[in-house]
Amino acid sequence: MHNKAIKQYLECLKLSGIQDIFVKPPIQINKAELLKELEENYHTCTKCALHSGRNKFCYGNGNPDARLLIIGEGPGADEDRIGKVFVGRSGQLLTKMLSAINLSRDEVYITNIVKCRPPGNRNPLPEEKKACLPYLEEQISIIQPEFILMLGKVAAVTLLEIDQTLTAFRQQIYNFRGIKTYVSYHPSALLRNPSWKKLAWIDLQKLQKDYF
Repeated sequence: MHNKAIKQYLECLKLSGIQDIFVKPPIQINKAELLKELEENYHTCTKCALHSGRNKFCYGNGNPDARLLIIGEGPGADEDRIGKVFVGRSGQLLTKMLSAINLSRDEVYITNIVKCRPPGNRNPLPEEKKACLPYLEEQISIIQPEFILMLGKVAAVTLLEIDQTLTAFRQQIYNFRGIKTYVSYHPSALLRNPSWKKLAWIDLQKLQKDYF
C-alpha cells in the first residue's frame, strides 16, 4: 500500500546518500479502493466466535468520503444474508430518517460495532466487540468524517466508554477523537417502539443543524 511504498522510497534515498528532500503534499489515497481491499482481507476473519455462525461478513458500505459516519450495533438476518449493512427493515427506516434531514445514503458511510451477526440478534459480547473494534477504528481513520451518529446504546457505550442509559447519552453532543458525535435510537428500537420516533427526530435535528 501507499505507506509501504513511501517507506521503501525513503530508505532508497537514504542508501543513496541523500539526506535532505523537499516534501511534497501528502499522497492522496483512494479511500474506496483501500476500504475494498481491507474488506477483502478481513472477510474470512476468525478472531471471535461469531464467525462460526455467519453467512456474510458485513464490513460497511456507503460514501468513503462521507462527512457523516453512522455506526450501529451489528448485522441482522438480512445483512448476514446479503453482506451489506442496514438493508432490512431497520435500513429502510434509516434511509427515511436521513431523508428527513435532507441526506441520502449515497452521502454517508454506514457500519457497525461488530461485522458478523450475533445469534438471535443478541447484543455483542465484550470479547466480540474487542475483536472487531480495530476494524472500526481503521475505518474511522480512513474516512475521517466530520460527524458521527451512533445508533443505540451498544455503539455509544463501546466507543465513548461511558456506561449510562440511552436517555442520558442523548442529552449531549460528544467529541470522539476530535469528531463531533451524536447518539440516538437504533432504527430497530424505533420499529419496536414507534412512540420514540419523535425523540429520534429531536436528535436528528441537532445533527442537521450542525451538518448544514
